[in-house]
Amino acid sequence: MNKTFQANCSRRQLVTQSMALSFAAAMMPAVGSSIVTTDKDGLDAGEKQFKSGDFDMLAYCVKPKGKTSLPVVIVVQEIFGLHEHIRDLCRRLAKQGYLAVAPNLYQRQGDPTKIADINELIEKVVRQVPDAQVMADLDACVAQVNTWGGDDKRIAITGFCWGGRITWLYAAHSTVIKAGVAWYGRLQSAATALQPQNPIDLVKQLKAPVLGLYGEADGGIPMDTVNAMRDALMAQGSTSHIVSYPDTPHGFNADYRDSYRDATAKEAWGKMLRWFEHFGVK
Repeated sequence: MNKTFQANCSRRQLVTQSMALSFAAAMMPAVGSSIVTTDKDGLDAGEKQFKSGDFDMLAYCVKPKGKTSLPVVIVVQEIFGLHEHIRDLCRRLAKQGYLAVAPNLYQRQGDPTKIADINELIEKVVRQVPDAQVMADLDACVAQVNTWGGDDKRIAITGFCWGGRITWLYAAHSTVIKAGVAWYGRLQSAATALQPQNPIDLVKQLKAPVLGLYGEADGGIPMDTVNAMRDALMAQGSTSHIVSYPDTPHGFNADYRDSYRDATAKEAWGKMLRWFEHFGVK
């Protein structure tokens, strides 16, 4: 093999690894920070079990108490998995009248709450989760929402960080969801056997409109990739749309970390709710 080519490949791999580490560092929870808690008053909240193939999956599910035929939001976890902050976001959505459900999409690969080292988490769990598996698990979860009090004709999806990327992918995969909102999910990265495509590769395949919410000071998601995705959507005449916030870091909605930006998070949350309403989820 040509030595120049080998050197270029090595540099590209180093850049990719460096970006991944920078991204991971930005995502680490702030030591001593507190988690905002949304109460369960007026809500039915708890674990649900469902089959995905022959595997027993778990999901956190919340809805207004005693209500049925509700609009549904599938909530996709951060890189850290289905932790308390994601459950709290589900409760916030339920307070808005939704059935909110967050499946445990790392369940086969391991429990991220038991891994303290971010590099170990990425290598042993995150990078071992196949996109195809995630799509199938989300399909299986969606197929159950009627039995949990939801309306399978009014389903949206939203995801944060790792889940933001998955939101784009699922909007290109599913024929069922009506809208999606992707919070600071990666749009371009090195393809692998388990994660073979990026959101920017799937613009023409989007079957539901996606609102992308990004921070312009995100250390792990360069603005040139965000702008490239925005241009690709516009060139396609897509109803999907990207909003980017100046001087805003990754994880700006994560109110248990130093990255949280209160005003921006509240504005973006309102945009998400209006997006769902506009496309007939609620």
